[in-house]
Amino acid sequence: MATIKCKNITFSHIQAILFDKNGTLEDSEGYLRSLGHKAARMIDAQIPGIGEPLLMAFGINGDHLDPAGLIAVASRKETEVAAAAYIAETGRSWFESLKIARQALAEADQYVGKTPSPLFPGSLEVLKSLSAAGLKLGILSAATTGDVQKFVITHQLRDYLQLEMGVDEGLSKPDPILFLQACQALGVQTRTTLMVGDSVGDMQMARDGNAAGCIGITWISNSGNVAGADVVINQLDEIKILEA
Repeated sequence: MATIKCKNITFSHIQAILFDKNGTLEDSEGYLRSLGHKAARMIDAQIPGIGEPLLMAFGINGDHLDPAGLIAVASRKETEVAAAAYIAETGRSWFESLKIARQALAEADQYVGKTPSPLFPGSLEVLKSLSAAGLKLGILSAATTGDVQKFVITHQLRDYLQLEMGVDEGLSKPDPILFLQACQALGVQTRTTLMVGDSVGDMQMARDGNAAGCIGITWISNSGNVAGADVVINQLDEIKILEA
């Protein structure tokens, strides 16, 4: 059990910490923005005029990515369904719309995902120190499990993590069952586990899942993106170990 402090908030009897991936450990803004632009262009090539509305739906405005927008926080399946809904408005059948959206996002991912997104500064050092203190650490992401595993391998994080969990089928954030499943996989109680994330969905999921606490991180200093957090930080190294 450890005592963790963030700013003026102290969390006692902590056994584990779960981290979101995109926007929390991984600086994925460039990748997500490029993914949305590429997918929108591919769909627009088949259905002229739909590109700009799709970008707005994704939360992309030129070079700006809304960190609370669809493509930044939703699972891949949710993004596919949302894009398909826009396509269906043009008169395509639902299954055709879903196929077009799924293929465009998959092909866009193959095109823009070849260069790994970097870790945020200090992320590796924080994981190392928390792991050394005996805490169980894991990733609970809205990305697919395959994407989480690829991220972990790319950045050589396996020595510090006991869980690499994404969303593939079925449940998605903010369903608290995901948090419960992650804690069960780590062999810990929810009330001894902290959640660190950059979205309202992360905070709601953990709070509804009876977490020990919710730490919101916003690298752009917008606390509205993590409403419901017990404490809001701007850098991961603000997570301090007082006692282990």
